[in-house]
Amino acid sequence: QVQVVESGGDLVQAGESLRLSCTTSGVRFGDHAMAWFRQVAGKEREGISCIKDDGSIPVYDSSVEGRFAISRDNDKNTLYLEMNSLKSSDAAIYYCGVLSVYFCPNRWRRPTGILNSWGQGAQVSDSS
Repeated sequence: QVQVVESGGDLVQAGESLRLSCTTSGVRFGDHAMAWFRQVAGKEREGISCIKDDGSIPVYDSSVEGRFAISRDNDKNTLYLEMNSLKSSDAAIYYCGVLSVYFCPNRWRRPTGILNSWGQGAQVSDSS
C-alpha cells in the first residue's frame, strides 16, 4: 500500500515563507512523478505543482507560479514545497500525491490520478 505523510504546515502571515515535506512508503519513489494538491473547505482538491521522477521539469498552477518551488530528494523518498510570498488565499490543507507515471501528464491536476491513499495533509493557516 502506497502511503504518504505530509508535514511542515503552520500558522503564517501574508508575505512569509514556509516549506512543506512529504515522505512516502510502499513505492519506488524515484520511479514516479509527484504532485502537490491543496484543498480549501467547501472546495474541490486542486493540483498546484508537479515534478518529474528525476526532479526535472517542474510545472505549476498559475496561482502559485513564481512564488512556490517544488523539489524532491530521491535518496530520502521525500518531496518538498517551498512556499514564498504567501497570500491569504494560500491558506488550505496541502496534500501530496504519487502519480502512476514518471512524468507530469496533462491530467496531473486531477486528484484522481494518484496511487496513494490521501494523507492527513499539512494545514497552512492565515494569521493575518
